[in-house]
Amino acid sequence: MSLPPLVEPADELTVDEVRRYSRHLIIPDVGMDGQKRLKNAKVLVVGAGGLGSPALLYLAAAGVGTLGIIDFDVVDESNLQRQVIHGQSDVGRPKAESARDSIKEVNPNVEVVLHQDRLESDNALEIFAPYDLILDGTDNFATRYLVNDAAVLLNKPYVWGSIYRFDGQVSVFWNEYGPQYRDLYPEPPPPGMVPSCAEGGVLGVLCASIGSVMVNEAIKLITGIGDPLVGRLLIFDALEMTWREVKVRKDPDTEPVTELIDYEAFCGAVSEEATEAAAGSTITAPELKELLDNKPGDVFLVDVREKNEYEIVSIPGATLIPKGEFLNGKAFERLPQDKRIVLHCKSGVRSAEALAAVHAAGFSDAVHVGGGVLAWINQVDPSLPAY
Repeated sequence: MSLPPLVEPADELTVDEVRRYSRHLIIPDVGMDGQKRLKNAKVLVVGAGGLGSPALLYLAAAGVGTLGIIDFDVVDESNLQRQVIHGQSDVGRPKAESARDSIKEVNPNVEVVLHQDRLESDNALEIFAPYDLILDGTDNFATRYLVNDAAVLLNKPYVWGSIYRFDGQVSVFWNEYGPQYRDLYPEPPPPGMVPSCAEGGVLGVLCASIGSVMVNEAIKLITGIGDPLVGRLLIFDALEMTWREVKVRKDPDTEPVTELIDYEAFCGAVSEEATEAAAGSTITAPELKELLDNKPGDVFLVDVREKNEYEIVSIPGATLIPKGEFLNGKAFERLPQDKRIVLHCKSGVRSAEALAAVHAAGFSDAVHVGGGVLAWINQVDPSLPAY
């Protein structure tokens, strides 16, 4: 559907700005009026990671006058495979500050506003309020529902993108003119059902494909040109190199958003069963080392990650049995009855889910390693590679 321009035009462009944006100005649909609207626009990007990186760079290059960045994380070396707004010298720096410096190199005319806080229910409305448009490139369901609900309450449009391995999705949600995120996903998936990018991986260049489409939608909304993805979900398969579109409609049964809630509890990062299983049955990485040093014959150490993760790094002596085999019951025939079962994964979430199944199968003294292989690397053997 065609929508009116989101932003009023600025009074003028400087001579330098005319030179910089000349390739926009000679496009009839954009022209001087559209570029002035971009100059006057205020856009908030949630996350300066995989999708936020190309989005911020192209929003800046396009001449968006004010860019807000909300990110409380720091640059890690594993980010550099896809988060192109950061470089090697930025490792250890706050992502928001690194992104700001890159933006200034791309376009010094852009005003950059940093929000170096975790986005939460008690600050989302205040942070969102000054902006015309939100871009959400986050990778967890709790933040996605929070962004949606805050945008609905403030009647603001937002561009949403998602990536996983070789697949990407993009849509525009604007409750006034079409569906919201809750119409597409009324309920979050069960805890542990959908792996994160940190668990399942993502093709680095996919970020550019999806991030650039998000910016394309932002430009269309700001300037009032084209047909935005309101009511449409665009799905990209990088392996098959196909784009397909799915219609999204308002669900009359969707509960109206009246307030912001506890989204971590709503999405349940860990199931109740896993939380109960882990209570009193969690050991630390140093405690695992002590067990392996003193009583190696009494321990059966199980890595519940996937095979490709195991090949990157593993705790010495661990047997690979992916979490799925615990959930479908195949793993139990491989567990010895005369040893203590110790489970671990990357960070402790998947092993807690597997632990619940192990306890239910009668291995009541089984435990898991809090923090997983990352804790082992940080607290026991820093020579191992993290991922």
